[in-house]
Amino acid sequence: MNLSGFFHDIEDLRRRIYPQIGERDFVHLKRFEWYGRLASLFGYLTCWIVINPFSAFGISYGQCTRWIVAHHVTHGGYDKVPNIPQRYTSKYFAQGWRRFIDWFDWILPEAWSYEHNTLHHYHTGEAKDPDVAERNTKYLQELPLPRLVKYLLLFLVATSWKITYYAPNTMSVLDPESGKRLRSPNTLYLTFGNIFDFSRPQVRRLWMLCYLPYGIVHFIIIPLLFFPLGKAAVITVFANKVLAECLTNLHSFITIVPNHTADDIYRFDYHYDNRQEFYLHQVLGSTNYQCGSELVDYLSLWLNYQIEHHIFPDLPMLKYREIQPEVKSICDRNNIPYVQENVFRRLKKMADVCVGKTKMMELQWFPQKQSESVANVPLR
Repeated sequence: MNLSGFFHDIEDLRRRIYPQIGERDFVHLKRFEWYGRLASLFGYLTCWIVINPFSAFGISYGQCTRWIVAHHVTHGGYDKVPNIPQRYTSKYFAQGWRRFIDWFDWILPEAWSYEHNTLHHYHTGEAKDPDVAERNTKYLQELPLPRLVKYLLLFLVATSWKITYYAPNTMSVLDPESGKRLRSPNTLYLTFGNIFDFSRPQVRRLWMLCYLPYGIVHFIIIPLLFFPLGKAAVITVFANKVLAECLTNLHSFITIVPNHTADDIYRFDYHYDNRQEFYLHQVLGSTNYQCGSELVDYLSLWLNYQIEHHIFPDLPMLKYREIQPEVKSICDRNNIPYVQENVFRRLKKMADVCVGKTKMMELQWFPQKQSESVANVPLR
């Protein structure tokens, strides 16, 4: 590995790309946002007629779109756009009452911001990263069940993971009394095994701020709005909403979880010391999917540029498409492993790790003088 060359090439790219952020990026964000709104509109206009996957997908894709808009905006991806409307900045997006307009999901925006934007992005694959799937599925790996049953259980988790994993995991990093950010030694993670233990203040806060508001609005109030069309319409809308919830969970699971989990991806037993090692961690600990076309990028929710996103977390979505060929070229030129495959191949590799068939690679150290030893570690 040519770490010095890699670092200087990435830094050169950084100096060139950030000044290019502008109105074009905001126009692209608005277009992406409107695709989601149109999908939601189609879903809700047709969801009362009959139970069907098309209406459910429209509702689901609209919900996924709001999450991904939130993802990039809360990262500060559009903060540097000149004259950007205040609500599209990381400081104001989905804050307070705007949560119900900008991004109303099972997940509390401020909890997500800390759990994902800070703990995951700046401790990727480390002990402090709350989203290490291999560690979080250890119980599944150790179950005395046939492997096929484990795959089926993982599928069930995927259809509900925002409820059973992401909402409680993100709420775990906030103090239940003050709402302030907790440091790792004080974090007691909520899991599906304890989210009904109402003696815990974290659990009560999870239900009051996440489960009850979302559940009441989406599965009671919205179906009842169709009551003038008859009781059958209410039941049909409810069924389509449940199907849409399964689809949005499955869609987001497929595009998110394989990004950092496979037998050719690294975990790290240490924390990086400098920006050079930070950049390298993001490449070794991430993978891309196929990318570059409008349709593929939208269906992938713009999470198919995971390597570029982890190197520069606060870029607009469109910039990742623009810099991806250069980042790949930089990695190839400096002998840095750059992993990119079809999303479904990555999904299979992720699932193999989660059921215990394979294991991720681990680095226990990464001093500069040992770089050649690391470079020789097989990726497969």
